[in-house]
Order: sequence, then C-alpha cells, then structure tokens
Amino acid sequence: VEARGRAYGVGVVWAPPARPVRPSHGMWVDPALLTHVASVVRRALAEREGDVLCFLPGVGEIARVAGQLGGLGDVDVLQVHGRAPAAVQDAVLAPGERRRVVLATSVAESSLTVPGVRIVVDSGLTREPRVDHARGLSALTTVRASRAVGNQRLGRAGREAPGVAYRCWTEAEDVRLPSFPAPEIKVADLTAFALQTACWGDPDASGLALLDPPPAGAMAAARSVLAAVGAVDSAGRATERGVRLARLGLHPRLGRALLDAGPSREVAEVVALLSEEPPREYGDDLAAAVRAARRGGDAYAGRWRAEVRRLQALTPEPARPSPLPEDALIGLVAALAFPERVARADGGSYLMVSGTRAEVREGTGLRGAPWIAVAVADRPVGKGHARVQLGAVVDEETARRAAGVLLAERAEVHWADGDVVARRVERLGAVELAVRTLRDPDPVLVREALLEGLRQEGLRLLRWSPDADVLRQRLAFLRLHLGEPWPDVCDEALYARVDEWLEPELGRARRRADLARIDAGEALGRLLPWASGDAARLDELAPERITVPSGSRIRIDYANPEQPVLAVKLQEMFGLHESPALAGVPLLVHLLSPAGRPAAVTADLASFWKDGYKGVRAELRGRYPKHPWPEDPADAEPTRYTNARLRR
Repeated sequence: VEARGRAYGVGVVWAPPARPVRPSHGMWVDPALLTHVASVVRRALAEREGDVLCFLPGVGEIARVAGQLGGLGDVDVLQVHGRAPAAVQDAVLAPGERRRVVLATSVAESSLTVPGVRIVVDSGLTREPRVDHARGLSALTTVRASRAVGNQRLGRAGREAPGVAYRCWTEAEDVRLPSFPAPEIKVADLTAFALQTACWGDPDASGLALLDPPPAGAMAAARSVLAAVGAVDSAGRATERGVRLARLGLHPRLGRALLDAGPSREVAEVVALLSEEPPREYGDDLAAAVRAARRGGDAYAGRWRAEVRRLQALTPEPARPSPLPEDALIGLVAALAFPERVARADGGSYLMVSGTRAEVREGTGLRGAPWIAVAVADRPVGKGHARVQLGAVVDEETARRAAGVLLAERAEVHWADGDVVARRVERLGAVELAVRTLRDPDPVLVREALLEGLRQEGLRLLRWSPDADVLRQRLAFLRLHLGEPWPDVCDEALYARVDEWLEPELGRARRRADLARIDAGEALGRLLPWASGDAARLDELAPERITVPSGSRIRIDYANPEQPVLAVKLQEMFGLHESPALAGVPLLVHLLSPAGRPAAVTADLASFWKDGYKGVRAELRGRYPKHPWPEDPADAEPTRYTNARLRR
C-alpha cells in the first residue's frame, strides 16, 4: 500500500515530572501526573505558537486536566472523545478564531485532523480493552502507549506546518516502551471470528496464515458461546443456523436474539441499539435508550435507524406485532443475546447466572428490579464485580427462557453452618431459583459432606477422651523417632487415611452429632501396626507411665514429641544415675519440689546430681525441712515420703 502526502518536521521536548509518579493501573491515573500535564500545556502555550492537542487516556482525565486549565484568558479549552456531542466535534474540526487547547483521547490520533495544531502534549498513556473470557466481560485498562502510538501522536503537530511535541516522560523511558500496541486478536472477543472460521471449515483457525495466532483461551470461550446459540456442532463445525447467523453481519449473540425473539420492528430496534453502544446520555436503561433513539436527531440516531432498516430486510418473515409488552420484549432480546448475564437481585447488587456480581448506579430505572438482563457491562481491572452500563428489566420466566441451557436441578449435600445441609436445588447457572430440604440424601454425598466438615473444623469434631489424646501423642512420638511402621497421625495424614481408621462409624454418620459420638481413641487403634506385630510393643516403646526409683508409676507427657517430659518429685529419683529414655530418646525430667513446683529441668540426670543439685538443695532444704536432702543424691535411697515417715 502506498499513500502520498506531506508531513512537516516535528521536534521533541522531553518534559517528565520533577518527581516520580505512581504507575497507572485499571482506570486509575496518578493525579500528580495530570497536574503535571496541565502545567506542560501552560508551558507549551507560553513557549510556542499555534493550537495545542493534548492526549490523555480517558474522559475522566480530560475533565480533570480541563479543570486545571482555568484562567487561560483568550484560549479555548475543548474536550474531544468518542462520546463527545457532535457540536463539540464540529467545533474542533473547524478553524477557531482564538487559540485552542484540544484535550483528546486516542480518537484524535488518526481519525480527526484538527486544524491549527502546532503543538502536541502527550501524557504517554492510553486505554486498551481487555476481555475476561471466563466471565464474558470486557474492561478498559490504562497502559503506557507504545512507541508507534507516540510517533502517531507526534505527527499530529506536523500536519500543516513544522511543530513540536512535549512528551511527559524521559528519553530513557522511551527506549524501553513496547514498539507496537498488542495485536487486537490477542485482546479481543473472538466469537464472530470463530464463527467465520467454522463456516470456512477451520474451527480452530489452524489453517489460516495469520500474523498472530488467536489465543487458545479466547477461541475456547468463543466456541462455547457459539455452541450455546446453536451455531456450531460438537466438533466445532458451523450448523445451518450458524451459517445463517454469519450472514446477518452481526455478533452471533445479537444474531441469536434477532432470530429467536420473533420478527418485529421492536426486536430489530433493540438489536440495532446493541450493535453500536448508544451515547451515554441515553442512560443505562435499555428500554429508555430505545425510546431516546426513536426521537433522537443526532448522528447516532441516524445510524441506528439505518441499521434497523437493514435488520428488518434480513428477516425472511414479515414483521408482526409481538404479544409481549414493549419493555418485556426489550428485556427478552437482551436476555437472548446475553443469557449468562441474566441477573437476579441479591442484597444490594445483582448476581449473574455466570456467577459474577454486578452493580447498578443509584437512581437508574434498573435499580430495585427483581431480575435484569445486562446488555453492556465492564469489570474494572482488579475488581471482582461488574458495573452495568446498559440493561433491561426482565422477569423470571424470561430468564428461564433465555438461559434455559443453564437450568439444572440437583441434590446438594455439603457442610454449612457447622452441620450437614442436604437440599434439592433448582439453579439457573449460579442463581438459586428454588430450594427444598432433601429428606433422604445419598449416603455417599453425606459422607463427603462430613469429611468437608472435618477438614473445615478439624478432627476435634470427634470424641477425644484424654486417653485418645495421649494415644495420638504417643504415636506421633514413635513416628518421629522410629518412623515406619508407626503411623503418621498429623491432621493431613489422618485425612488421607480416613477409610482405614474412621470406618465403619463415618459411613453410618449422618450429622455433626454422629461425629461427636465416634471414639477417636478406638478409631486410632486401627492404625497401629498389627500386621508386623509391632503394635504389641507400644507400651514398651512409648508407655503411658514409667516406674521411677521410688516405685511410683509416673505418667509421661508426650505433648512435645521431640522430647517427652517426666514430671516427678526430686526425692523419688535419688539413686538413679542416668536419665530415663524411651525409644532411645532421653526424657526431659522436671524435678519437682515437695510442693509439686519445678525445682530443676534436665535431660542429663548424672550431670544434675553432680553440678546442679547443690544449689537446689541449698535453696529448698530450709523451705522443706521435713523432706530428705542428702548430700550425695546419686547414692541416696529414693522416697516419696517425709523424714518422719521414713523413721517409722
């Protein structure tokens, strides 16, 4: 392709902010950058002759910069964007009598030639669409403009004469910018494209010599939509209906609505309105927007009427009045086009059948309706909910008709609010339509729900007696120090082996109360290594109690499996030269005073008798004179009695 024209030289002035600004994300732009852009516009007006064209990412940023350009005297500030009134666009395209500052989005990069412009001020930002294929929603996100876009903007200053471009970033940053914007095929909704490739006999577009292949996820989402509207078969090939949809020159969603809502002028009017998003002043109520288009005299209304006539000519059946009231028909068309966006009121927002939450603006005619069909919505980047830009009121019957493929009824048994909940639920996608109690749920589903409860709330739902807790601690000790064949009794390991130790009680349980009756100690006993014969050594390797030199049977505390604790009165350990050990692990001995308070802690009894005992004896002998405090405890007689009792 060769085109002839004339371009004048354009100089570049690098005009970055004095201090770093925060990176843009989603629809947010650092106010400090916008303040800087306004100051660069003022600087350019002072330094150069001619009108200024300033590029900003969106309508909101244009308004904020315009608000900071007050007091420019004999300079007019104009705002240009895709939804600007026709009168404003006409004023921009006509030469002005005074100097002008034109604040514009990317619409002015190539589609408009603004006379008198000799200066470009470039914020360096642009907005690009991103499609959330999982939700079927689009969103605009603010990104750094590529070098190609920057050069296109720069060129606007050299259309009529030499000019200059003020760039609000550094020359070093410019080198790191992407060379070109992301190809549209990488970020767009590919449903219409996928229908065309299906009609060509190449459903996955693998046979097309494209510069950039379509993303697999976007194509999968597109095929899912096409299958839902009956445009392709299970192999992805175009059906007769799909071929017909492709010939309509509409997005397949809108084609489905045109064919299925019935041949009437009102249907064609709604589809025409949805094929080109109406001006913002038409509002977000689709029914009101249709009526605004009918009486409108603007350029959009003219294009809309032409499209209505085209669509009416495409339908083979003659138009006839619909039996539905007009508003109900408008809602039906929107619901047929976007069945996964049919939504029911849920608290202060709406829940779409796709599972996405949507919010409507205050004061709209949609607010308070039990059901709506969302025709246009976006999802701000980083947000989990959608914002309704255009929608229609519908009823449940319309929702069922439009999204019938998503209608399902099934038994649901799960753990909720601390117990098993069994229900039979009728759903339209993610929206619950009707719920009733399930009297005799499937035992398999009940068992899964009980396991869910155990994972959520823990194994303490079972009945844990003190003996059961001790058994688990003893097994944890043996597992840590001896390994196999002793079982791992941490929560995750017990969940993984639930069939081996919680049956048959779990299979018979039906609710939380039944879990509380399961003896955890008895159940754990099933995990002991009976097959190898090692289970018989449990009391030998990790006994509940051991006999100390005094003859007392003292309980072992296994709470810390790395080193169990033996808490015993100091006098009962006289004569023992080495610390007791279990499974080769020395016990941590808490030597207690006659009052039962810890006097010393040691894992090396011999060293304690030799080095630590003297200090303990000196401190406690006067406090407890009735008890023996021999000078040589290693050879003394162990006892649990007082001196008086020993003399009897």
